[in-house]
Amino acid sequence: MSLFRARTWPSLVPVRELILNDEIYRRVIAELVPQASRFLWIITADIKDLHVPVGKRAKPFLGILADLVESGVAVRLIHAKEPGPRFREDFDRYPVLVESELFERVLCPRVHTKAVIADGKRAFIGSANLTGAGMGAKHADKRNFEAGFLTDEAEDLAKLMAWTDDLFIGEYCGRCRLRDRCPDPLDGD
Repeated sequence: MSLFRARTWPSLVPVRELILNDEIYRRVIAELVPQASRFLWIITADIKDLHVPVGKRAKPFLGILADLVESGVAVRLIHAKEPGPRFREDFDRYPVLVESELFERVLCPRVHTKAVIADGKRAFIGSANLTGAGMGAKHADKRNFEAGFLTDEAEDLAKLMAWTDDLFIGEYCGRCRLRDRCPDPLDGD
């Protein structure tokens, strides 16, 4: 059972908003992620070297995650395959992501979900992987065409969080038929 439970952000009407293309970057990466104050869960199939504008410079998204961890936010990252060399180089620049118990990263080759959950209060669920092209950070003529929903509906959040927690703790590993291809089964067997 998860330590984190869904709570809705104060509003009269729950939000379920369709966001597209570069709106995903603005609403998820630039707004939702930095608003996390207790925990941030990210689920993605593919993960690459995403950069975020900070003033006149760009900062690796991993730096944003490191900043969150250093401020006491617990971060979970679930992804389907090993990231590329540039991501791994950036990862090595942020030792807090290795040393802190607040950062947890697991790999499950069956993951195809793309979601970001902040504090159990708001989530993005859509087609975009955690890459520059997926999240809309690339040039308009290079980025992917993506769509997703931003929601703060308690029922949606509770269901998504329970499923994510089960995935994270390895609930599906024992009966997985791709276990022979899994580099690190989550159930520890």
